[in-house]
Amino acid sequence: MAQGCGGKGLTGCAILILAAGASARMRGGDKLLEEVAGQPLLRVLLERALSVARGPVLCTLPAPDHPRAACLAGLAVTPVFVRDAAEGMGASIRAGITALPDQTTAAMILPADLPELTANDLAMMQAMHSAHPAAILRATDDDAKPGHPVVFPADLFPELATVQGDGGARDVLHRHADRVLHIPLPDRHATTDLDTPEDWAGWRARQ
Repeated sequence: MAQGCGGKGLTGCAILILAAGASARMRGGDKLLEEVAGQPLLRVLLERALSVARGPVLCTLPAPDHPRAACLAGLAVTPVFVRDAAEGMGASIRAGITALPDQTTAAMILPADLPELTANDLAMMQAMHSAHPAAILRATDDDAKPGHPVVFPADLFPELATVQGDGGARDVLHRHADRVLHIPLPDRHATTDLDTPEDWAGWRARQ
């Protein structure tokens, strides 16, 4: 019987970080390479994921020669290159889910543009998955607004492997709304995504 990622010694729950987007609203910049805590945001999130991971960590990227690929250097992270990344989040999810090892029992999916998401938040999601292994776990902020990450049990992988467009897993969430359990994370950790230079400037001013 498949078990949750919180079980001792298990390696079945993956963390899938989505980093293949175009960062189009940054007007020539790259939001995932913006500096957070002295490092590029993508590197920070990868290290936070690895610090609590109880299974494989994967990261989708546009191409092997993309500047973001340098953020994986020296880390035990599996790169997943997304040929059709221009389609949007759906392409990244399809590629990432398809690349999961056979023994994977759940996948925690998170976009890489969440600078306030902490290692403790990821550990909380893993602990809740251990307690509710059949549920879809969706993080919310302290106003109950849904955000990321989202943990999907393995029985939904076939549906995730066919998602289309920039809506990501939205349709899967709608079809299985009765299985969704909302997990509150502190403040705006689950919902602070910074897409424009103005977003970044405002966020830094508030720190």
